[in-house]
Amino acid sequence: MTRPKHGGNLAWAAAIAGCPASFIRDFSASINPLGPPQRVLNAIEQGLQQLKSYPDPDYFELRSSLAQYHQLETNYILPGNGSAELLTWASRELAQQKVTYLITPAFGDYWRALKAFNTNIFPHSLIPVSPRLCTDISSAGNKFPRRVLVPASPHFPIPLSSLLPDKPPDNSGLLLNNPHNPTGMLWTRAEILPYLEKFALVVVDEAFMDFLPPHQEQSLISLITDFSNLVILRSLTKFYSLPGLRIGYAIAHPKRLQRWQQWRDPWSVNILAALAAEAAIQDREFQQQTWDWLPSARAKLIQGLASIPGLKPLEGAANFLLVPTKMSGQQLQQTLLRQYHILIRDCLSFPELGDRYFRIAVRSPEENQQLIEAMEQAIFQES
Repeated sequence: MTRPKHGGNLAWAAAIAGCPASFIRDFSASINPLGPPQRVLNAIEQGLQQLKSYPDPDYFELRSSLAQYHQLETNYILPGNGSAELLTWASRELAQQKVTYLITPAFGDYWRALKAFNTNIFPHSLIPVSPRLCTDISSAGNKFPRRVLVPASPHFPIPLSSLLPDKPPDNSGLLLNNPHNPTGMLWTRAEILPYLEKFALVVVDEAFMDFLPPHQEQSLISLITDFSNLVILRSLTKFYSLPGLRIGYAIAHPKRLQRWQQWRDPWSVNILAALAAEAAIQDREFQQQTWDWLPSARAKLIQGLASIPGLKPLEGAANFLLVPTKMSGQQLQQTLLRQYHILIRDCLSFPELGDRYFRIAVRSPEENQQLIEAMEQAIFQES
C-alpha cells in the first residue's frame, strides 16, 4: 500500500499495525476530538429525507448563514467541497500572476493545485537549514567526511518581513497559511495587512483559525470588503470534526466568486454537508467547549513531550504540534503503529522537514497521556 501524503489514512495505518482501522488512535489528522457536535448529527439525520432532491445550486440558505456569521453580504461567500476544491480555483487565479510566493513547508495540496495550472512558484522556507558534518563509509571500507544539509529548529515567531520581499515584482501573488501548517505559527492581522497593498492577489488559508477564540484570532475576514485582491479560505471539517463530509467556503469579492462558480462542476456541495455546516456555525456551546479544551490540553502535551529526551515540540497556536526529533520520524511512526496502534504524521512529504520531524494532533487529555507514555517507551527502546 502506497505511503500516504496526508494524515488520517487509517486503512494504511491498519495494514502496518496489523489490526482493524477502528483500533487505531489517530494523531496524524488535526481534527477536533470533541466532535462532531450533536447538533450537526441531528441536522444530518433530519436531512436524510432530502436526499431524493438536488441541492439548491446557489446554496442560498448556507451562504446566508455563513454571511450572517461573518457579518458580510451573501455574495461574498462561496461554499465548496472542502476548502481543497476552492484552493484549486484560487490556484487557477494565482497561476495568472507573474510569480506566486509560497511560505514553506507547505500543505501538500498547495503544490498540487498550483502545479496543476503551471504556476510560477517562489518558495520561502520557515525552516532554517544548517550544515552538519557526517562520516560516510564507502563500499571499500574507507571512511570520509562529507557535509550534508539538515533542518534546524526554527525560533518563533518569524516575522513575515524576513520571508517576503518588501517590493515584490508587479503582478505577484501570495499564498499564505495562517495559522501555518505544519508549524502552527500565527501571524498577526497587522503583520499581514501591508502585503495586501504589495501583492496583486493574496490568498490566505485560515483552515485552523477557528481554533483560536475571538479575542486571539487574527482573521482577515473583516478586511474583505476593502481589498478586492484578497481571498480567504475556510474549512468546517477540522474544527467541527467532519473530514469525511467535505465542506469549506471561500470569502472574496463577488465578481471573483462568480467566476469560480462558472469554472466548477454544479452541486459541488451535497445536501447533508450544507445542512451540517448551517448547524455547525450556530453551535456556540461547542465552539466555547473547544476554546476551553485546547489551551490546557496543548500545554500539557507540550510539557509531556518536552520531558522526553530528544524531543523539542514547537509551541504553535493551532490544534497540532510540530516536533523536531533526533531519531527517525518514520521509524518512530512505525514503532508506535506496530506496538501501540498509535498513528502520528511523519513529515517526509514536507521536503524542508524530512525524517527529523513529526506532527501530532492535540487530542483528549487521556489520549495525549497515552501518546506520551508510548512515545517515551518507543524512544527508550531505540536509544
